[in-house]
Parts: sequence; structure tokens; C-alpha cells
Amino acid sequence: MLRQPIESTQYVSIRYTERLADAGIAPSVGSVGDSYDNALAEMIIGLFKAEVIWRSGPWRGIDPVEFATLEWVD
Repeated sequence: MLRQPIESTQYVSIRYTERLADAGIAPSVGSVGDSYDNALAEMIIGLFKAEVIWRSGPWRGIDPVEFATLEWVD
């Protein structure tokens, strides 16, 4: 039986985990589909929409959105 090759995303994940371990760093991400990671991401996206997108719109192009995003992140 032939083994499936490792997907490139799996390889990146394995290398990422190995590099963190070599540096003595604990990863801040959970397992695949971890609800804590998803909740954090959804909260940040919600804050961004409330504080930037909805409050400052309507937008006339992508450039103003990019600059507003940079300012918000800063």
C-alpha cells in the first residue's frame, strides 16, 4: 500500500512546531479546530468591524480600508 505524501501545510505545521520546541517556546495555538483559537479570532474580527469598518464607512476603495486597518493595528 502506498502512503500519501505529507501535505505541504502539514509539513509547515510540523516544522513550525519543531522550531518552537528547539527555541523552548510553547505554542500559543491549540489543536485543529480548537474553540479557544476560533473564539479569539472571531472576537478580534468583531472588534475590527465595530471600531473601523462600520464606524468609518462607507468606504470608497481598498486603499482607505488598508490605511485604517494599519492605524487600528498600530
